Amino acid sequence: MIGFRDARVAVSDGAVEAAFTAENRSRETWSPEEGYAFGLQIFDRETGMLVEDGIHLPVVGAVAPGGRANVSLRGVVPPGDGRYRLISGPLREGVAWFHERGAPFLMADFDVCDGAVRVLRSYVMQPWRLAAERILGSLGRALTLPFATLWTHRSLIRTMARRDVVSRYRGSLGGSLWTVLWPLLLMLTYFFVFGVVLEARFAGDTSRTGFALYFLTGMLPWLPFSEAAGRAPSVLLEHRNFVKKLVFPVETLPANLTVAGLFTGAVALALLMLALFYLRGAVPMTALWLPVLLIPQAAFTVGLCWFLSALGVFARDLGQMIGLLLTLWFFLTPICYPEASLPPAALPVLSQSPIYILVRGYRDVLLEARMPDPVALAKLWGMAAVAFLGGYAWFHKLRRSFADVI
Repeated sequence: MIGFRDARVAVSDGAVEAAFTAENRSRETWSPEEGYAFGLQIFDRETGMLVEDGIHLPVVGAVAPGGRANVSLRGVVPPGDGRYRLISGPLREGVAWFHERGAPFLMADFDVCDGAVRVLRSYVMQPWRLAAERILGSLGRALTLPFATLWTHRSLIRTMARRDVVSRYRGSLGGSLWTVLWPLLLMLTYFFVFGVVLEARFAGDTSRTGFALYFLTGMLPWLPFSEAAGRAPSVLLEHRNFVKKLVFPVETLPANLTVAGLFTGAVALALLMLALFYLRGAVPMTALWLPVLLIPQAAFTVGLCWFLSALGVFARDLGQMIGLLLTLWFFLTPICYPEASLPPAALPVLSQSPIYILVRGYRDVLLEARMPDPVALAKLWGMAAVAFLGGYAWFHKLRRSFADVI
């Protein structure tokens, strides 16, 4: 162990200086022959990356247990503006720094701006306290960074999503008309198979038009979700040139898919509103509850897209598997058939799916004129928060390897 006395950090002549008196509180003698020395390191405070591995000053003579050594170390101030952290203390060359083994150390935070250096704080730090600060800091970044990223790059996300929607049908005869025709034709196909051929009906309205409304409403959350999730595993591979540019925020690419998918959902919602006006004469006032469903739907989708896009870089087969997985998810969700058709033993499990909760919630507010179930809504928001924060953390952890793998 080690004790510190008269510890201080100062700045002079473009260098940062750490000075202290070190007391040997261990049972070993510190000697230069055994590799004992004092060192200084400077880290980037935001990323934790080592910026400057300063001078290592061997112990002068030998410091016996209970003895003391006066230490003065100088480190070069990083040339770029930023927020930095200095760590100084004893080490044993080729073995470890003392603070890596649980010993206290001298720490100082300082800022560099236009060549001017300002020391913010300096004190003797206990390793457990630094670990606690890092955990709290990481937790704080995990909770705020996804929101900050989306807000900071909102213009880029909006522009790229619009370009994605427009370019998807560029050169085709229908042009942008396909943004309406594609979801309409897809839903008509499912309606013909389930509503006409299989004659599926919902208990709320057993007519064929009732089936059409229930089916179309069930497709509202599914269309934007499946479109974004289906493309997510390959989005980074498709934009490999952007991934290799260090200045491009690649975390916006999965978010672009979510926004583009929501556009498809908006088209389907407009079609449903027209159908409600034509068949029922009005849209119920409970439709005002839609935002409490749309927000967790978007959060869950972008979180899953972050997860799938990062995983797709390393598991290329995921791009081929995702279509099958989404098809299975679709038919396990009561979109084309009533909930009563599900096996009673499977219903408690399948009803926990966020898509299942969204489908039921959309039907509640648009067709049955009632608010969503509060318990199910709370589960939906909880799952959306976990997917959103966990998906971004997964993406953020793996993004440093994207350029090497791609």
